[in-house]
Amino acid sequence: MDLHITNISDLQAEIFRLKALEKEQAIALKARVNSPSAVFSTVLTLFPRSNDTDGIKGTSIFHPDMLNLISRFIIPLALNKTLFKHSNFLVKTLVGLVSQKASNYVSEETVTGVWDKAKALFAKFVKKKEEKTYKPAPYVKPAGGAVV
Repeated sequence: MDLHITNISDLQAEIFRLKALEKEQAIALKARVNSPSAVFSTVLTLFPRSNDTDGIKGTSIFHPDMLNLISRFIIPLALNKTLFKHSNFLVKTLVGLVSQKASNYVSEETVTGVWDKAKALFAKFVKKKEEKTYKPAPYVKPAGGAVV
């Protein structure tokens, strides 16, 4: 864009144009981050989705790259806050490095596999109550035929 500002009125016109452009961009930015879902979709656009080999995109909730990225932060944070709470800096650094490498193995399949195993283990300990069907006692006619 070639700007030829030769006098004060050209400068004022350019300042006015830039302020109007700033207002338009502020409105567009506010519209983009108006709701939490808009913010989430904006953040998701930062991480490119990879296409499958047959050209069909996965419809899974847990995108492997996103789950891997989240686990890179959650695993070291959880370990350093729980198991290694009173450890020194070097141990926490080593835990961070090892957990970064371990997070490469975290995917949707491993998470759902562990979840299914945990549910099966929990189901073994919790016994289901047998459903009892109500069977009324058979009617027995009083003996002797006396009416009370």
